[in-house]
Amino acid sequence: MESNFDFAGYVTKANVTCTDGRVIEKDAFAHNDGKTVPLVWEHLHKSPDNVLGTVLLQARDDGMYGYGKFNHSDMADYAKHLVAEKNIDKMSIYAGHVKESAKHVSHGDIIEVSLVFAGANPGALIDNVCIAHSDGSEEVISEEIVASVGDEIITENIEFEHADTDGEKTIEDIIDTMNDEQKTAFYYTVARIAEKTKDDESNDMKHSDTEGGDSIMKENAFDKYSKTDKSEKKNTLTHSQIEEIFADATKTGSLKQSFMHAAATYGIDPVDVLFPDAREYNGGTPQTKSPEMVWVPAVLDAAHHSPFSRIKTTILDITADEARAKGYTKGKLKKEEIIKALKRVTTPTTVYKKQKMDRDDILDITSFDVVAYLKGEMRTMLRYELARAALIGDGRNAGDDDKINEDNIRPIWTENEVYAIHEQEAYNANQTANEIVDGVMTKMVDYKGSGAPTAFMGNTLYYKLLLTRDTMGHRLYNTPADLAAAMGVSKIVPVPQMDNQTRTLDVGSKTRTLTLQMIVVNMNDYTFGSDKGGELSMFDDFDIDYNQYKYLLETRTCGALIKPASALVFETYTETNKG
Repeated sequence: MESNFDFAGYVTKANVTCTDGRVIEKDAFAHNDGKTVPLVWEHLHKSPDNVLGTVLLQARDDGMYGYGKFNHSDMADYAKHLVAEKNIDKMSIYAGHVKESAKHVSHGDIIEVSLVFAGANPGALIDNVCIAHSDGSEEVISEEIVASVGDEIITENIEFEHADTDGEKTIEDIIDTMNDEQKTAFYYTVARIAEKTKDDESNDMKHSDTEGGDSIMKENAFDKYSKTDKSEKKNTLTHSQIEEIFADATKTGSLKQSFMHAAATYGIDPVDVLFPDAREYNGGTPQTKSPEMVWVPAVLDAAHHSPFSRIKTTILDITADEARAKGYTKGKLKKEEIIKALKRVTTPTTVYKKQKMDRDDILDITSFDVVAYLKGEMRTMLRYELARAALIGDGRNAGDDDKINEDNIRPIWTENEVYAIHEQEAYNANQTANEIVDGVMTKMVDYKGSGAPTAFMGNTLYYKLLLTRDTMGHRLYNTPADLAAAMGVSKIVPVPQMDNQTRTLDVGSKTRTLTLQMIVVNMNDYTFGSDKGGELSMFDDFDIDYNQYKYLLETRTCGALIKPASALVFETYTETNKG
């Protein structure tokens, strides 16, 4: 239809539902076919500076199409640049003489078309930019139109628009969707608005007539003094000051930085009212930084759970020579068999998590359920602590009041040799991954636990083994399952908390520092014991004196390996002389 245009696209789409529930019928604006209307920036009508050019309207079966042509003003040149760079790709109509029935718009006169950051009708966007000779964005946008409410209302001689909303989006929501160049355009618009009076037109959620409706900006945001203070001079940005800001932006490369700097110079106080409030990224719920604990179920859920809180294990050792069958020599005394009996009792301890929170804070936090969050965090961290204590200990010093007693929940890492076989080798920086894998396979002959065990190891060792390559550069183990099969275990579970875990032993005149490498165990051979009621229990209490809620999650349990030689512990060591 038109060959001499800068851009083109739908100014409104028919038979689609806007975010406010309105539907523009197919021929609602068909009589505007061939009409030329002004091209305006963000529906700002009170200054001719905001007229950017013209739009030639074309009626199509699926809506109204528009061919835009920029004029030669400074504002138009800047807008032309934004369109060419695809920073702006949305259009919106401003209509009058509108007929609407049951949220269906059947008639109206398009008065102007605006370039906007965001709209409300899916489909109104620029799809042809001749300046850039490329197709524009396919981003979903909306139109800018407001209708009266009622079963059937005909508005005569009324110009109306509705705010660019999407589920009651605020201007902060819209700004958060912008890229850096779009935000630059926004700050430019704010500066231009600062030159106007406080009555400048803004995107209003309310209906307005030809005289203009209520304005969101009730006062000039750039006024340093209140409008009741007539004795003091108000500070506003003049045209020359704005030109100075943009000249500085050309040098610094940042319009926002220049704009903020100008605030102090020209008395924009406080300038931060012009910028959006920070919003929680995760929909109101804080993100949680926690220890890596994907391995916890492999320890805690795989372990055996006993209904008794005191676990006694009795072992009759028949491996010594004294327990062997003997040959008889005539005339000699027959010797009795000696069986060594070993008995161990593991008693329970209490492990807990305690939290408190002021009732006022609970009521004031409305963005998420803070009590549910706290209880979930307490349960997660208590399970983590139990799993860690059973595998390697809680890591606290022996004299720490908060330490989980290792006589009550016995760490597999430091278990008695009867239950866990410790394979200790001198540290060798040149030891290859293949040597480590072969070493585990070799020691599996000593394993006497139930079924196929699991290998727990730190991340450092895990990835060293998994990424091993042959001389041709091919990986020896394509998957963790391949690596597990080579070691003779059912699976491998990386545990970041096992990295750099050390302990010391006295060996004669030397001190041996051992670094944990790997634990091979079937967790079904490890038992947690709890009497009835000793499971994880949550308690709530309200302190009326301090108006606080207190929450306690605790368990009373014990834990230990119950089967001899049911774990293999691999460590490397270095030695130093005592003293």
